[in-house]
Amino acid sequence: MNPDSPAEIRAVLEERGLALKKRWGQNFLVNRGARQRLVSLLELQENETVWEIGPGLGSMTGLLLGRAVRVLAFEVDRGLCRFLLETFGGTPSFKLVPGDFLESWRNAVSDYGPPDRLLGNLPYRTASLMIGDLIEGGLRPRVCVVTVQRELAERMASGPGTKSYSSFSVLCQSCFHVISRGDLQPGSFYPVPEVVSSIVEMRPRNDAPDSRTLRVLSALCRGLFSSRRKTIRNNLGSGRLGPDVSAVAVKAALEGEGIDLGKRAEQLSPEIFLSLARALTGLSAP
Repeated sequence: MNPDSPAEIRAVLEERGLALKKRWGQNFLVNRGARQRLVSLLELQENETVWEIGPGLGSMTGLLLGRAVRVLAFEVDRGLCRFLLETFGGTPSFKLVPGDFLESWRNAVSDYGPPDRLLGNLPYRTASLMIGDLIEGGLRPRVCVVTVQRELAERMASGPGTKSYSSFSVLCQSCFHVISRGDLQPGSFYPVPEVVSSIVEMRPRNDAPDSRTLRVLSALCRGLFSSRRKTIRNNLGSGRLGPDVSAVAVKAALEGEGIDLGKRAEQLSPEIFLSLARALTGLSAP
């Protein structure tokens, strides 16, 4: 099958009676140059382990295996799983993990170890859930390269005071250096989606928070961003901080940092949020 040809992809799917499901965001990347660029951004080294989320019909999988790495492919569609096993099942460096990625990745870490690199053409509806779950679960590949909807890419990389800046921005940027690597127009995919996609590269920060501090950071973001247009003072009374921190402790930490409670959360940088979380860690629940 020519992976650049929508007609050939369609023929393979029809021959096998496979119907793509919108809820899974099944859009195959038919732009050869884009596929090669994604692999190049990973900066692969021989014998490393690469996780591929959403391999589809394996056009990227083949490129990865050609670089002498071990590939652990996560695919939710049973029909596509059968195709992938027929195509790559005889390759010792290929392993397939069927099922929902959000439900399977932790077991994959236990069974195969953590990945050195991660590549994902992520479904638009669940991309933020996947990225957030990996971050909060402590997974830190040396390089992650993902394609996501452009609006999500903007949220991941935006700075304070911008329209797209959010608690998700803080979470991503506290643990990774987030780099936008350009857009992919709808015509780069089959079927053609209704949105523009973006390539995002993520590399772990040396000063990323430990698991306890990250738990506090998540609670802090949840509380202070609970009503975006309200001030920090007003959001402290929302009851959204959860069990890890208290409003009294957060108020004290904010005052200790010299932060005006009349500001909004969107005015605080990820570095400030992380500094607050570290100050609060000693006051949080174990």
